[in-house]
Amino acid sequence: MLVAISNTPRDYAWGSPTLIADLEGREPSGAPEAEVWFGDHPGSPAVVHDGTDRTLDAWLPAVAGEQDVPAKLPYLLKLLAAGAPLSIQVHPSKEQAVEGFAREEAAGVPRDAGSRNYKDDNHKPEVIVALSDTFTALAGLRDISRTRALVDALGDAPAVATLRAHLSGGDAADALRSTIGWLLGEADPAEIAQIVDAAASTESSPFAAELELTRSLHTAYPADPGIVVALLMNLVELRRGEAIFVPAGVLHAYVAGLGVEIMAASDNVLRGGLTPKHIDVAELLALVDFRPAEPPFLRPTPTGEAEVFAPGIADFALGHLAEGAEARLDLRGVAIALGVAGSATLTGASGAAVTLAPGEAALLTPDESPLTSDGAGEVFVAMPGA
Repeated sequence: MLVAISNTPRDYAWGSPTLIADLEGREPSGAPEAEVWFGDHPGSPAVVHDGTDRTLDAWLPAVAGEQDVPAKLPYLLKLLAAGAPLSIQVHPSKEQAVEGFAREEAAGVPRDAGSRNYKDDNHKPEVIVALSDTFTALAGLRDISRTRALVDALGDAPAVATLRAHLSGGDAADALRSTIGWLLGEADPAEIAQIVDAAASTESSPFAAELELTRSLHTAYPADPGIVVALLMNLVELRRGEAIFVPAGVLHAYVAGLGVEIMAASDNVLRGGLTPKHIDVAELLALVDFRPAEPPFLRPTPTGEAEVFAPGIADFALGHLAEGAEARLDLRGVAIALGVAGSATLTGASGAAVTLAPGEAALLTPDESPLTSDGAGEVFVAMPGA
């Protein structure tokens, strides 16, 4: 079975007013458009266009008995359009999510409370692939020797000296834990402002992009401690078609651009700055992997005429059918196809076909594998992982 699905953009304040509209070839709505969700997550389930117009979270259980489909998808596919930086955040492992969710349930914390950390008991690893010419992100903690060099360039203001002292003690992970704990939990606003002012006024060619980002973050989130946390992180500029994989424990923030994102079906987010929302510093410090690492790029694996972004987890993989050549993709379970360029016609094993323009999506049941594309457009295909 191939069936069209759709959803409307979510108007989070950080969303772009133009990127999704431009992709879909329509006039902007005038409001920020941040994300379009293609999945059955109850926060914004897609609508199934099979004559019933049920939402996907109701449609899947209803057809599970007659089709080879689960009652719930293990993944969530999104278009994400960042017009302003998202919060710095980290996601828990499955074990941490199970324990944290049970703890907050037992304590009676309402699931919609602003102080709630765990909305469900699942992990939330994620992959994002750039659709705009460039996509800017912060991902993981930078090699500490380079971070120390950056901080050395900021001068000798008292708060900068304190920052430098936190970064100099112990091994790299301990030093970064101490630094982030101080920034988010102990530093006063005047100290944060002093560091931000020093960074904003520094000219340093090896770190010109990081310092320019500091200035733009200060405009969006004046004197937020997350601006200084961002100085400790890898600044990543993805070109169109490039991807990063963010597993549990990795601090990250998407800064600007349009991408297609796939993640485990969860809403568990612990924030670490660049936000007016609740920050649970102790819980954040318990989840973050403080070991410095290179940016977590994910390269696709060729599979015949197609390719698959596969981080090696059971929840999801993301197939890619390029524009310009016919391609075939073997599906794993229930899949969701999303057009992002051109006008691709997809044909399943049954002979059923659907044509997707940019921003249009369809659900495919497992019996439609293998899926073929006529090459007239570019398509991403979400499906369970290996």
